[in-house]
Amino acid sequence: MAFFQRIFFLSTLLFHLFTISSSIGINYGTNGNNLPPPAQVANFIKTRTIFDSVKIFDTNPDVLRAFANTGIFVTVTVGNGDIPALADLNNARQWVANHIVPFYPQTRFLYIAVGNEIFNTGDNNLIFKLVPAMRSIHQALLLARIYNIKVTSPHSVAILGKSEPPSQGRFRPGYDRIVFGPMLKFLRQTKSPFMVNPYPYFNYAPNIASYALFKRNAGILDRYTGLRYTNMFDAMMDAMHSAMKASGYGDVNMVVGETGWPTSCDGYVACSAKHASLFNGHLVRHVNSRRGTPLMPKRRFETYLFAMFNENLKPGPNAERNWGIFQPDFTPIYDAGLLRRQV
Repeated sequence: MAFFQRIFFLSTLLFHLFTISSSIGINYGTNGNNLPPPAQVANFIKTRTIFDSVKIFDTNPDVLRAFANTGIFVTVTVGNGDIPALADLNNARQWVANHIVPFYPQTRFLYIAVGNEIFNTGDNNLIFKLVPAMRSIHQALLLARIYNIKVTSPHSVAILGKSEPPSQGRFRPGYDRIVFGPMLKFLRQTKSPFMVNPYPYFNYAPNIASYALFKRNAGILDRYTGLRYTNMFDAMMDAMHSAMKASGYGDVNMVVGETGWPTSCDGYVACSAKHASLFNGHLVRHVNSRRGTPLMPKRRFETYLFAMFNENLKPGPNAERNWGIFQPDFTPIYDAGLLRRQV
């Protein structure tokens, strides 16, 4: 056991050394009937974009094979409906054997995201089985002698019962102790990040457009700290950090699992290619500047933009099908500084 503990420690150290430069990734959804083959997508991401990582919403074997030997980090997602069964270690071991082992290490897995914003489902069976499933998958990885894949779970800002001002951010009452305390303890123990999905778009209003889009504005003062916020993204991140700190886990790292801006919707003034370009372009520069946030200065958050393509088969309002940054032929829908300079 001591031998495996030493190996786990060493692999964790190497993991952080080799991934510390990771900054901007992309969410790659495939819910469309006009999208290019995964191999073409992987080659485009590797050769033409600044993305060093990709996050997918399943464990599609064609996608996993496409990213093999590319050097691109890959995050896979456990479906929400699979969570209860995976709380059992035997099921978790079978899941790892089926979905990770056949592609490892040629495919460079970074995270396993367990579920996706499951608190938004309101399903307590999923919610209360989430942390046990995360623990089981982590243990299953160790039993498979895989020590450098981290287990996490992405959450929207709706997990906060209070988010304004940012310094007073708190988790929903009850869930803070029953779910997020144990989850954050697990993440601290395994040196894994807390994955959050801050979307200023969903809080957009014309009178705070500049604040939402990183444009010049007077800012909003947090009267408890005296800190001034000039963009909504920082405020959302600091509200989440404050909730984590209030629960005793302010030291756990954070990763932005999703954020972005749609280019079209059902007549809503917020949606446009201009706004998407402003938000994503400013966000990338902001993240790469290492300025961090008022409560977390000098931090560069690993950030996954949403999304690679428009997905024309997604259900729901029109905006759900129009978050893409690139056309199916890989031409940009708008410029956000995401393409490599061609020599």
